[in-house]
Amino acid sequence: MEKTKIGVIGVGHLGRYHALNYAQIVDADLIGVFDADPERAKLVADEGHCEVFESIEGLLDAVYAVSVAVPTDHHYDIVKSVFQKGIHCLVEKPITATVEEADQLVQLANEKGLVFHVGQIERFNPAIRAIGSMDLHPQFIEAHRLAPFNPRGTEVAVILDLMIHDIDVVLSLVKSPVAHLDASGVTVVSESTDIANARIRFENGCVANLTASRISQKKMRKMRLFQKDTYISIDFDAKMSEIYQLESEISEKADMVVGEIGAEGRKRRIIYSKPQKDEDNALKTELETFIHAVQGKPESGVSGAEGRDALAVAEQILKLVED
Repeated sequence: MEKTKIGVIGVGHLGRYHALNYAQIVDADLIGVFDADPERAKLVADEGHCEVFESIEGLLDAVYAVSVAVPTDHHYDIVKSVFQKGIHCLVEKPITATVEEADQLVQLANEKGLVFHVGQIERFNPAIRAIGSMDLHPQFIEAHRLAPFNPRGTEVAVILDLMIHDIDVVLSLVKSPVAHLDASGVTVVSESTDIANARIRFENGCVANLTASRISQKKMRKMRLFQKDTYISIDFDAKMSEIYQLESEISEKADMVVGEIGAEGRKRRIIYSKPQKDEDNALKTELETFIHAVQGKPESGVSGAEGRDALAVAEQILKLVED
């Protein structure tokens, strides 16, 4: 199969990594980049050994698919123009500034039969992929995503900047409609919410408690899942998951037995395991998945519809915080 001609629109901090990873992907042919800052575009093009385009239209005429990594308030207009040209697209999270915009883009992609993925990178974190084959039906989820202050990204509230990662992961794990939301947040150093907490109750009874902050002294990106007989600890930064399960017999997948629980005659072992995934470049895996979907292989990326659903929950949380 021929390589897919790919371009990148917006090569700032994150878009640069898109370009450099595409340059290393076997099935991708990085044709060029566009950025509102021509000097930045040339710098990244030199690194990725590709062409600089003076306009988005010129780039779209030369490629079959693109990544869009521009500020969120430009997502709708740019992605719409991409789809109108019949070009497949991966756009960075959040999908758009509003759910209404997301709905329109999802509909347009469907009408034109185009691949539409959203860059929710934590779905490709080895820690999440390592537990992908488990029978997951969590009853309680707790997540903390904390980061030291960085002016980049503060044009949006921390819900759209950081929490949306965990919202997307939780929605993918629970697979149930949201029944109720509670949320609160505080503006501390920027013009938008810098720390927020949300409690999401799903129709199947699962509850997720999410905290996001960009004014923490230390970085933390952890999630804990609790379900019958199982506790799973996920460390997104360490790219590692740890599983504790109650079993009557030692599992072949167990790394060790760490204890027992119960009375005499009814004791059950506590089994510990640490599943591993070989890959460690989540962004490259995400982009490879997009390329493969464009080439007609089974899709496993985060669809535009899923990106829309994560934004819808984030929007509700943001409204509760700001009211």
